[in-house]
Amino acid sequence: MTRLRPPRNPVDQRAIGWWTANLVILFAVPVLTLALLGVLISPARFWLLLPALIGAVAGVVAVPALPRWWFRVHRWEVTDTAVYTRTGFFWQEWRVAPLSRIQTVDTRRGPVEQRFGLATVVVTTASAKGAVTMPGLDHALAAEVAEQLTAKTQAVPGDAT
Repeated sequence: MTRLRPPRNPVDQRAIGWWTANLVILFAVPVLTLALLGVLISPARFWLLLPALIGAVAGVVAVPALPRWWFRVHRWEVTDTAVYTRTGFFWQEWRVAPLSRIQTVDTRRGPVEQRFGLATVVVTTASAKGAVTMPGLDHALAAEVAEQLTAKTQAVPGDAT
């Protein structure tokens, strides 16, 4: 019987900066919008500035803490038989995709991800749960992993339909 062990590979260290930038954008846009509207619309000032303040406090706590925690938790690995990942914050999730179940392998790079030289490998499987993703990989490594996975899945007997 094969025992499942944690995936070995951490995401790239630059993922901390990428996740931090995404969180700054996520918190800053609504906080700044609410603050601006609170300044401009005096009758609703309290009801606009209060959620802006709450959002700012939440951002001050989340932005420095979450990316570092995610870096410690996110792992990935490709073996001769499967792709598996571990992600999550409070609820950690392990995903295992046997090579015989893989339908497509893609890489994705958003604008912020590109700025940090990173990419995400997306492995689509014949699963109702959805794709297995490996975020925060160096873009050259992500291309290499996608190429290797494509070659490996072609060599594995079985069909992912």
